[in-house]
Amino acid sequence: MAKGIRDKVAILGMGCAKFGERWDKDEDQLMVEAYQEALADAGIEPSQIDAAWLGAAFDAQNIGPSGIPLAMALRLPDIGVTKVENYCASGTESFRGAVYAVASGACDIALAMGAEKLKDTGYGGLPVRTRGTTHDMVGITGSAPGNFAQLASAYRGVHGVGKDDLKRAMAHVSVKSHANGAKNPKAHLQKAVTMEQVLNAPMIAEPLGLFDCCGVSDGAACAIVTTPEIARSLGKTDIVTVKALQLATSNGWEMQGSGWNGSYFHTTRVAATKAYDEAGITDPRSQLSLIEVHDCFSVTELVTMEDLHISKEGQGWRDILDGFFDADGELPCQIDGGLKCFGHPIGASGLRMIYENYLQILGRAGERQRQDSPVFALSHNLGGMPNQNVSSIAIIGRADA
Repeated sequence: MAKGIRDKVAILGMGCAKFGERWDKDEDQLMVEAYQEALADAGIEPSQIDAAWLGAAFDAQNIGPSGIPLAMALRLPDIGVTKVENYCASGTESFRGAVYAVASGACDIALAMGAEKLKDTGYGGLPVRTRGTTHDMVGITGSAPGNFAQLASAYRGVHGVGKDDLKRAMAHVSVKSHANGAKNPKAHLQKAVTMEQVLNAPMIAEPLGLFDCCGVSDGAACAIVTTPEIARSLGKTDIVTVKALQLATSNGWEMQGSGWNGSYFHTTRVAATKAYDEAGITDPRSQLSLIEVHDCFSVTELVTMEDLHISKEGQGWRDILDGFFDADGELPCQIDGGLKCFGHPIGASGLRMIYENYLQILGRAGERQRQDSPVFALSHNLGGMPNQNVSSIAIIGRADA
């Protein structure tokens, strides 16, 4: 029986480029920006890296379908570089590849990079792409705001939540994240907004208004991982280890009329249950110190609080309005501003979330630092649409926890 990877891998160093409209930089330069910070944090030489993984989702608009661009940009020492793509979980997928390589003993030190440059594509949202002739024949009318607006409607209907109550809860998500992002110099959007601004913003797809939707952005984030033993031999004393990594992928169940009611993310529930088991967490509501989740839309964050088994089913909106997930609440969510303030350069987002959790655990998050000495931190990515998606969960924490 699989034993998992808990505490088998340590994060040696991490880095994150500033997210935003980086017209002055190409994707190679964004990767270098993140890499240089990670390398300095790790305190190693490039020659010590055994293998690397690159996560990017829109290769046609960016860097191409191989690991060569990462090897060239970083001048890696003729090592194996693997390109991975898994929708919005692409960054976490690169982290998973590097972590598993170290956990298996195949590498002593491995690198994970996530990067995306979407502003140069000219699209206001995600670039148009195809998944083949068959899909385009049956999926030509969908849009991300439209599909997630249906999630909000289903949630309301299933749980009997009033329209105004749900709208205010979603607005609180956005107000909270903007307040957090205003304290983060690496965020794309660094300006607070009011409840009135959010509630009165133009409608995008009812009930999702302008401030309920995250933007697109340019960005990159990087992690360097090794074993705890090697980390100590390199002089590291305050060590952060990987407690769990889990991935769950839709198999079509949600679309087969089998009972899925459209109000939750089945794969997130599956991945979260497995991740808690791997990490030895029995009560995530009390044991987790902070969380970063996939807030592509405000309602996504709201529903995810329940799918992560933190809020009771149908009660996540109440926890949000009560301030449970605020920066000064019981369990901060998006303490760095989240996708809402960073935007969503798809390949970079997963590693950007882990980067914030890493800084918080080490007490290096500056003005937004959580003061209660975080122990366990979770990050979550959701790629795809409510009815077909992939969910990834990464839990990191202090090595002695």
